[in-house]
Amino acid sequence: MISDVEDRAMRRAIVLAARGLGTTSPNPPVGCVLLSPSGEVVGQGFHEYAGGPHAEVAALAEAGPRAQGATCVVTLEPCNHTGRTGPCAQALIDAGVRRVVIAVDDPNPVAAGGAETLRAAGIEVVTGARRAEAEAGNVAWLTAVRRKRPYLVWKFAGTLDGRSAAADGTSQWITSPDARADVHRLRGTVDAIIAGIGTVLADDPQLTVRGTQVAKQPLRVVVDSDGRTPQTARVRNGEAQTWIATTAELGTGPDGRTDLSALMVALYGRGVRAALLEGGPTLAGAFLAAGLVDQVVGYVAPKLLGDGLAVLRDAGVTTIDEAIDLELTDVTRIGPDLRFTASLRQKES
Repeated sequence: MISDVEDRAMRRAIVLAARGLGTTSPNPPVGCVLLSPSGEVVGQGFHEYAGGPHAEVAALAEAGPRAQGATCVVTLEPCNHTGRTGPCAQALIDAGVRRVVIAVDDPNPVAAGGAETLRAAGIEVVTGARRAEAEAGNVAWLTAVRRKRPYLVWKFAGTLDGRSAAADGTSQWITSPDARADVHRLRGTVDAIIAGIGTVLADDPQLTVRGTQVAKQPLRVVVDSDGRTPQTARVRNGEAQTWIATTAELGTGPDGRTDLSALMVALYGRGVRAALLEGGPTLAGAFLAAGLVDQVVGYVAPKLLGDGLAVLRDAGVTTIDEAIDLELTDVTRIGPDLRFTASLRQKES
């Protein structure tokens, strides 16, 4: 059981954790609030960037001697290992914290075990406080660590009748400036942006975050089976790191092109925990057919084309019974457009 004060503190910690989205990988975004015995907030913090102070350490630094006898409310189990920083579990013990309230257990076997260490030191530990809410706010990192591949969001922009380009190939701009600005904010929350060689050759995109501040540009990934990306392509302009992923490096998948499963494993090895797929309809279909997409974010413009390029092709669906089911989690108006967010429903076995 947790008190109402601790529950409010956990809600605050979840909000704090979100401030680290896009800057902490390969570490998780974590928020922490320290409460005095009387329930007063004496310290709070979040993990800002990989290699920097963890949320608990930031909160302890703000609290100073007031951490003695405090309750630590934290979104993820305090780490129990020494990496670029020391173990947070030991830092809480050394500070004299008497109680720790945790939302989610750490699934990383390297860092897990903090709760046991705290209990062994005589500290009261409660787990599972607002677990679902904290999991939702940290879904990308948690999913990535559990599956050992990045959490993948497929983003597309299309018309109301599902077209991403007109019959003559023109596509700029289907959606509004408001929607495009929102895409840049979305890019700022991931570690990598993925596109295919077809998109690079047709549109020459930059695949960078613009119009919003980020601590570091995401890695640009071009799925290019035969290494055809021109040296003059804007993805090679030096504004962000770029990886041209070829079959020579990753091998060939079932479709005869770059092995996408191997690509995802390799991205995880590079520290990518969340990635945004912005490729064309063929690449999106290949990722969906391979079961590698976790979330869909669609920007739908109130326009009709009647013909032209569909937003999705060849996703491995041949009959209605094989349709990829989505669960809508959010629908928001962005300027004149609609943005919907959906997760993929797991098929019943």
